[in-house]
Amino acid sequence: MESTRRNLLKAAAMLLVDGLASSRARALGITRLPDAPMDGPKVIVLTCGGIRAAETFHEDGFRNIPHLYGDLLPHSVFYPVVRNNGVTSHYNTISSILTGNWQRVDDWGKTPPASPTIFEYLRKRLQTPADDAWLISSNKALTSQIAASSDRAYGPRYGANVVFPKQLLIDAVVSAATHGRVAQTTDRTAMQSEIKTILDSNNYEGLGWSASGETSNLGSEMHSSLLRAIEDLVRTNAPVTGDEFTFLVSVEVMHRFAPSLLVINFSDVEAAHFGSYSLHLAGIRTLDRLAFELWNEVQTNPGYRGRTTLLILPEFGRDLDGSNTNGFFNHRQDHDSTRTAWMMCLGQGAKAAGVIGRPVQHIDVCPTIASLFGVSTPDVLGKSLAEIRA
Repeated sequence: MESTRRNLLKAAAMLLVDGLASSRARALGITRLPDAPMDGPKVIVLTCGGIRAAETFHEDGFRNIPHLYGDLLPHSVFYPVVRNNGVTSHYNTISSILTGNWQRVDDWGKTPPASPTIFEYLRKRLQTPADDAWLISSNKALTSQIAASSDRAYGPRYGANVVFPKQLLIDAVVSAATHGRVAQTTDRTAMQSEIKTILDSNNYEGLGWSASGETSNLGSEMHSSLLRAIEDLVRTNAPVTGDEFTFLVSVEVMHRFAPSLLVINFSDVEAAHFGSYSLHLAGIRTLDRLAFELWNEVQTNPGYRGRTTLLILPEFGRDLDGSNTNGFFNHRQDHDSTRTAWMMCLGQGAKAAGVIGRPVQHIDVCPTIASLFGVSTPDVLGKSLAEIRA
């Protein structure tokens, strides 16, 4: 069952990204996209919601992260103290990581970041195409607003492609139920129609954004194939983890577009909000496994091998057990348990493996990435980390 589930998820991811590539080619008026550029630096950032040190890089937590601790840590530049001094919500934190400034905006992404994102800095300064910057997320709270700021000199023109893979099926089911078409969710042909409606919509997730980007639509030939793969998941009652699907879509984007900057966000660990500690730990173990698979993909993918820096970090910790915020359920406490995370850097930018004891900040990520591409980031509070360099 596990291998069947993985194969079906992989097929769905391949079909989804194939549709994105096909629609992009049609928009450009060409029969196929040119091969992805093979030179120049690549950076992948993997974030993962809220995780306490006690469940990861701690004597009692090592069993949850056998790959991060045993396979990757010895080859990394590791920062055990990464401070989140901003608003410890998902949208605010990711905005801070991507802009290099502490963001205090709407928690649910109704407003864009106030200052330019790393996507905007790179695309404007290096004049790279839209296909060169992607954000793929399991977390719906990270809306398309996060790809570009409200800064007039930058803005959506220089933003990234944003994809929420697992939301497609959820939206289709909700749409069917809302409009009295529940029976259609059990019929493949009807379900195909439901998801096709979502994919074709120019108001994906109610945010004025279409699933395939600003200017293109998914091809009808892809809808049918994608629906067959997803419906097989439903028919076989195979368990589906959002992070698994997000990972597989990310790998397909790497194969097809080889973007210079790819930001991936996992959120399985946020099962903690429902009070399930076991599911929270399962999310940590999924992160551990998929981070290791992502690193192996970097080593074997010709578009990334030998030129890629991979950054892995939680957005924040979680609240203390026994707190009046329900402990691990949440991430609202003004305490080190909540405000302290960690970060691991692997690959081209990690010149000398080791543990860096001094505290660093989430806002240091943006200027550090920029320095790897030789791009400046004016008016950024964060500082480029000396141990991560081109």
